[in-house]
Amino acid sequence: MNKFNRRKYETKARIVKAMAHPVRLFIIDCLKQKKRCVCDLSEMVGIDVSTVSRHLRVMETAGIVEKRKQGLKVFYSLRVKCAVSIFDCVEAVIRSNLREQLRAVR
Repeated sequence: MNKFNRRKYETKARIVKAMAHPVRLFIIDCLKQKKRCVCDLSEMVGIDVSTVSRHLRVMETAGIVEKRKQGLKVFYSLRVKCAVSIFDCVEAVIRSNLREQLRAVR
């Protein structure tokens, strides 16, 4: 692997790593419909605002979400809508694994 390819894969790994948390995946799923403020996301996730903000900061640094201040509230949205397409791939892997497990049991 040359330096260019290595940097490319390191960048991809950084983005995937930023998504690799159940709360962050849930937040991404919530943001696919519309932009949301931190307070709404906190209520939806069921954890405190500071923890949600920390998760959002990780995803913002990776370029997954972006924020816009409107009045006193900060709203987050997906920077690129295709971020949710990872769910389709993950769900396909889950279905494949379940089919394999069912075949092994029979």
